[in-house]
Amino acid sequence: MKTGIEELDIRKLGFGLMRLPEADGRIDLKSTIEMVDCFMQNGFTYFDTAYVYYDGESERIAKKAVTERYPRESFLLATKLPGWEISTKAGMKELFETSLERTGAGYFDVYLLHSVMRENRSRYDDAGAWEFVRELKEKGLVRFWGFSYHDSAEFLDELLIRHPEVDLVQLQINYADWNNSIIQSRACYETARRHNKPVIIMEPLKGGLLGDVPQNIKDGLSKANPQMSMPEWALRFGISLDGVINVLSGMSSLGQMKENVNAMKNERPLTAGEFEAAVKAGNAINESAAIPCTSCRYCVEVCPQGIKIPDLFVNMNNYLIYKNLENTKGHYGWLISGGGSARAGACAECGSCEQRCPQHIRIIDTLKEVSKIFDG
Repeated sequence: MKTGIEELDIRKLGFGLMRLPEADGRIDLKSTIEMVDCFMQNGFTYFDTAYVYYDGESERIAKKAVTERYPRESFLLATKLPGWEISTKAGMKELFETSLERTGAGYFDVYLLHSVMRENRSRYDDAGAWEFVRELKEKGLVRFWGFSYHDSAEFLDELLIRHPEVDLVQLQINYADWNNSIIQSRACYETARRHNKPVIIMEPLKGGLLGDVPQNIKDGLSKANPQMSMPEWALRFGISLDGVINVLSGMSSLGQMKENVNAMKNERPLTAGEFEAAVKAGNAINESAAIPCTSCRYCVEVCPQGIKIPDLFVNMNNYLIYKNLENTKGHYGWLISGGGSARAGACAECGSCEQRCPQHIRIIDTLKEVSKIFDG
């Protein structure tokens, strides 16, 4: 039986407003409006933004492209409360009201605690963020709430035991990360469903990387179904999972929008054979990772420079696998500016990390390689 947000029967393609088209270094409003219109005209209605996207400009664009142009009841809008910006209830109230003002939405259909992890959990707990958002729902300012998540299945289980009141969870799920020991897409998904939580999927194309996979991966998928494009494989993988109510795609051109709308218009899940082929492709991608990091994070505990070594190594592996410098360099910048890591080049070569590494990775030398590619 469907309950809560599942009762809305949302069309399963969502528009993530975080990789929008740009012109002259700014978000291209005209192109964004064309994409929004294509999205809405094809019956899709779910938009996802965040307080921090484009330093707030994403929320403002949501107002100009969506809320000022369409009746409020005709679309659903989600945004997020950034834990790294909060410390008091008054501060959270100010952030929420700023998001309301920027978007002109009046209320949010979905409001999420942004990127909850073990490392930042105390900020949300100490500020009373869980209680604050629950009160917003009671006041009618938020219809449904939950959190976006980037951590282990074990910690997700702990969070959902402590906070059974959340309406949903937003998880990174795609076929490349399905059995990945670091991202743990499958384990996190199964944990959320064990707690009967609906799931919104983010990064179904792994930041665009699955739109252009290595040739051997492409050949394997094409053998299973030669008619499907690579983006379609990734999007339909997500909607093949029970309890998934929306799959967000951060589209940056009208061409991408049309391709994704076409792929999702019938919302047809993969067949059992196609799903197996996608999982096999994901396993092959993981097996080709050059740096054998398992993200145990023992190195992070002892790094005096504050380098989140496993996160930088995941990004480096993505670069080595997909050969997409623009994408991985952009993500590297986010890891430094928003992910709380020091640059790879900040390594002091103290060797503490290498003494703790169970995989015996030559971390110092590897960080030099990361720095050579991404710090320049």
